[in-house]
Amino acid sequence: MLKLPTANKTMFIPFIVAGDPHPSVTVELALALQNAGASILELGVPYSDPLADGPIIQRAAQRALKHDMTLKKAIELVPLMRKRGVQIPIIIFTYYNPVLQLGEEYFFALAQKNNVDGVLIPDLPFEESGHIRQLSAQSGLSFISLVAPTSKKRIEKIASQAQGFLYCVSSLGVTGIRDKLPNELYEFLEEVKTHSSVPVVVGFGISRSEQVQALKEHCDGIVIGSALVQKIEQLADCLLQEKTRKDALIQFQQYAQSLVEPLKRE
Repeated sequence: MLKLPTANKTMFIPFIVAGDPHPSVTVELALALQNAGASILELGVPYSDPLADGPIIQRAAQRALKHDMTLKKAIELVPLMRKRGVQIPIIIFTYYNPVLQLGEEYFFALAQKNNVDGVLIPDLPFEESGHIRQLSAQSGLSFISLVAPTSKKRIEKIASQAQGFLYCVSSLGVTGIRDKLPNELYEFLEEVKTHSSVPVVVGFGISRSEQVQALKEHCDGIVIGSALVQKIEQLADCLLQEKTRKDALIQFQQYAQSLVEPLKRE
């Protein structure tokens, strides 16, 4: 079950794709993100048809799939991260089809065995998630629910069943880097907070420190994915070579720190 930090500050929740640019590098990137101040890590499982993802994460998935990365292999990276010194909670972000192919019961048994803390399945509608949420609870994992700007009744329904934290989608559509966040986002976050007994975090499109600064008073955590994955893409050649990897990891860590600098001033 997800153990959230007790410090009263807005959480930094980074997202990276398992196996991009290489499985062994993913372990090092996780450590760099912890060092950059991450509270929780979202480990994305590459999928050939990622409905919720924009071009940046789609390209990362293709790079990872070239290394034969699978849901099982992504889960098995978690103990390697623990051995390397990663102590923050790790959530597996996967589409439903890989879970179905692996077998729902086996997926949760494997996740439990490898000390995964939670799971997020973006294409599984809340109304169809009852069995999965039950398996998740039996395995001691937090099932993270997504909530989009929708009717108050539906927000209330999803919030009432939330575990770990509630993931608010900042805008409808796919993940990616957005110059401007919707004006109604702040009102949406405040609405969700009135119904939620767990921390409320926001993601999809957050890519700059100014956006982090604007959002930090309105939520309990901020997810940053595409901006970090794009930086990994830019540093990929250096990350893959042993002689340049250390410097590339430092660059990546510094970039991550720059994005969430406003959170350090709380």
